[in-house]
Amino acid sequence: MIESLEVLAEPLIRHRLEPLYSNSELEQFSSECEQYLKIIRESLPDNLQHTLFLYEDALTSLQTVLESKIYLQGFKDALYLFNELHIQMN
Repeated sequence: MIESLEVLAEPLIRHRLEPLYSNSELEQFSSECEQYLKIIRESLPDNLQHTLFLYEDALTSLQTVLESKIYLQGFKDALYLFNELHIQMN
């Protein structure tokens, strides 16, 4: 059941996340973060550049996983609430 919910929810999650990333406030924040990372990159010695790359990659992966998990949990909560209300009304 949970795996099938994940399969069904994935396109819905993607559809909901796309407008979030076109938000002007988020774009500005993202731009500021990128500027700070650029300053850090330029300040680091060459032997630590790869470490920073791995850190950025890990953050991106974590963000992607969290977004999906948060939305999936929201769908699960909604189904649970729907079932509870349906049971109480019968």
